[in-house]
Amino acid sequence: MKITLCPKCKKDKISKSGIIKERQRYLCKHCNYYFTVEKEGKSIDPYYVIKALQLHIEGVTYREIERILGVSHVSVLNWVRKYKVKAPENYDYHPTYKVLTHQELIEYMSHAENVKNQGMMITELGDKYMMIKWERFRDESGPKHTN
Repeated sequence: MKITLCPKCKKDKISKSGIIKERQRYLCKHCNYYFTVEKEGKSIDPYYVIKALQLHIEGVTYREIERILGVSHVSVLNWVRKYKVKAPENYDYHPTYKVLTHQELIEYMSHAENVKNQGMMITELGDKYMMIKWERFRDESGPKHTN
């Protein structure tokens, strides 16, 4: 990483000035300001961040997201905190998911009994598709509609 400007005065008169906590320290010769530069971390494709947050909202656990996407459950937790994403507080169900190829998805959807009386979300996952579903239960004690 090449430093070209002082963060304080924005001048380019800087020189190396030792190492502190394994990071290069710099001195601006114009304003005598000492500074270090943060190390650049490994960046993850925003596609995976968005997918992880979608799965979290759907009620998939951090460890399950880790297994599905191949990113650390700690990273997922950090993204949830960073973007202040809250999953709905519905503990009465736990969604089930399947990862399918395009052909498997077509085969599954062609059977009416597979798509009846349940909620479902299908999302792209690289070259495959993830299907998240949960069954809908009818509340027999709810209001009755009459014609």
